[in-house]
Amino acid sequence: MKKRIKVAQVGTNYFTHAFQTYESMLKFPEEFEVIGVAEPVESCVGNLETGVYRDQPHYTVEQLLNIDDLDAVAIETNEENMTEYAQMFADRGVAVHMDKPGSPGSASFAHLASTLEQKGLPFQLGYMYRFNPLIQRAMDEIAKGNLGEILNVEAQMSVRYTPENRQWLGKFKGGMMFYLGCHMVELVYRLQGLPQEILPMNMCTGTDGVTAEDQGLAILKYPRGVSIIKTNAIEYNGFDRRNLVITGTRGTIELKPLERYTAEGLYTYGVYTHSGSATNHYRDCSEKWTAGPYDRYDAMMLEFAKLVRGEMENPFSYAYETELFRLVMQCCGAE
Repeated sequence: MKKRIKVAQVGTNYFTHAFQTYESMLKFPEEFEVIGVAEPVESCVGNLETGVYRDQPHYTVEQLLNIDDLDAVAIETNEENMTEYAQMFADRGVAVHMDKPGSPGSASFAHLASTLEQKGLPFQLGYMYRFNPLIQRAMDEIAKGNLGEILNVEAQMSVRYTPENRQWLGKFKGGMMFYLGCHMVELVYRLQGLPQEILPMNMCTGTDGVTAEDQGLAILKYPRGVSIIKTNAIEYNGFDRRNLVITGTRGTIELKPLERYTAEGLYTYGVYTHSGSATNHYRDCSEKWTAGPYDRYDAMMLEFAKLVRGEMENPFSYAYETELFRLVMQCCGAE
């Protein structure tokens, strides 16, 4: 009989995926022994009496740190404190799932990753598009060489937030690029590696008196082309226009929207046009892709359980996560 992972969560922050992460762990009692949640941020303590947390055991961070047989922790607290709390548990020999991208500051992130690597502890970042079925399918096509050499990537992830939520983005240099653009940075990095040059063009729209950088753009130069990352916090129907376009010498894949919510779950749609199908460039010769329904967090946390039990090797190394974090900071104009 496989070992159940004894796990707790730190944080209930609205701006992370705290609720969904905790709910997914509760769905799989054969995988996880979820012992409860701690909320160290005073302004968020009221969340403990709502939703999925209401009937769960509540701890302090210090109490969780003193549980000798705790296997893992999910860090879902405020972005500015994530790396700090993750480091506390890493120092105690506890595996870490942490919401993306971590707290600002490459040095502290690198120290966390180094601690986890030295102790041989699993480290999973909450980049949910890693678990999108069509992104996984696209990566498989690319790995097989079916798109040829990747020339450029266009990735955008936008939404429409309230003025209050947009002002919250001011906590971070780069604002929206840090908060959601990091997902797109991760995809471009995975597809093309490190760029030769980065041009961050993040700015504040000034709408509704908001002073945060609520509009983000980063241009990444590669040897064979230029890739573009766009993110916007004030775009009507921005969610439905989230998309990824991958152009190669032998084909193009476009996923749009990256996700669409339905009563049954999430769906993703895409088109794939390759050298064997594009007989007429003025007509649609593409293959149509559809995936769904699925739950991005279920797949993520089930993988985390396998990582903690040692049933699989992490597809994303400590070095990969460290370099990705540095790239995110550069796209934010922070480093």
